Amino acid sequence: MARSGLEVLLDDVSRFQGARVGVACNHTAVTRSLDHILTTITHRGIDPVRVFAPEHGVDALAQDMITVDDEGDRLKIVSLYGDTEASLKPDPAHLRDLDVILFDIQDIGARYYTYQATLGFIMEVAATTGTKVVVLDRPNPIDGVSIEGNVVEPGFESFVSAYPLANRHGMTMGELGLYFRDHIGIDCDLEVVPVEGWARHQWLDETDLPWVFPSPNMPTLECAGIYPGMCLIEGTNLSEGRGTTRPFHLVGAPFVDRERFTDLCRKGAADAGLGGISFRAASFEPRFQKHAGLPCHGTEIVVDDRRVMEPLLLGLVVLEAALRSNPDDFAWRTETYEFVDDPIAIDLLCGSEEARVGLETRIRPRDLIDAWKPQLSDWSEVRDQFLMY
Repeated sequence: MARSGLEVLLDDVSRFQGARVGVACNHTAVTRSLDHILTTITHRGIDPVRVFAPEHGVDALAQDMITVDDEGDRLKIVSLYGDTEASLKPDPAHLRDLDVILFDIQDIGARYYTYQATLGFIMEVAATTGTKVVVLDRPNPIDGVSIEGNVVEPGFESFVSAYPLANRHGMTMGELGLYFRDHIGIDCDLEVVPVEGWARHQWLDETDLPWVFPSPNMPTLECAGIYPGMCLIEGTNLSEGRGTTRPFHLVGAPFVDRERFTDLCRKGAADAGLGGISFRAASFEPRFQKHAGLPCHGTEIVVDDRRVMEPLLLGLVVLEAALRSNPDDFAWRTETYEFVDDPIAIDLLCGSEEARVGLETRIRPRDLIDAWKPQLSDWSEVRDQFLMY
């Protein structure tokens, strides 16, 4: 039986009685019986002083890149996703009166998913205030073995690429904490409460731990599985399916010819040797965000075999098809993205300009992936030092 770090902590939570405790969490911080951390530790005599909320808020009510305000009356909730870049890091004053911060947020294994950046930022500030950080670990839900991509280059850092990680990093939040401390050099007093009974090759649904959707547009584990590639669509003027019941599975825009686009996706996948994925010509109408209220045409990503698919390669194949399908209408997103104006969104997501320039100059997606193998191999050797399971 697998047990989350929270469940392991509850066996010995009395060691924090009398301590000034903060909690960094959202709605995913639950036991197998779906009891939330704030309820469980309070029932065991731990009265948190302060709660820190990541992007989307404690209850995941806010969409991506929507400001979350501080709230609370009896229990102060401090937002770590406000309306400025500075708001992404806690105010040192909010840590100085704390002995420890319990961190329990489910990650999904992709560099762009901002919860791991929030952990690093909390650790950075905690290092200056002497506050201990205790990570209550959880499995990497899309397995802790598979890795893909390149490593963020200097000058391309942002909230979606805060630290030098691969696009699909194959690490747990606790392992990332160790990496941040010992490799990045964040001199923080860190403890990791490990998961019990999880094997690295397992996806979350191969354990008996519950899936709680970790953000508003991450409804299913299958969606999390394609996210390390399909998140790249955020860097374009195509809808990535936000505002539908199939986010990141549906891709398109009002100007797309769905049959041509889907055919190019299929041909691109065959050329790249991308397995485990099928494409269905599709139309949809987002209810919010890009092209809200307008009929969009494009393709639906269908997962046939999650163990075979390569999600980052998938994202590059879809981007290549979008470039070729509608060259006069397709565009890279140039609006401010995660508080950054330059580089543009696609380069921030990719951690360099290589993918964008490569696709524009007709470098094949498989060749891009292959070109990143040496740096991925070097990074993997570093990563291996911090694997706990």
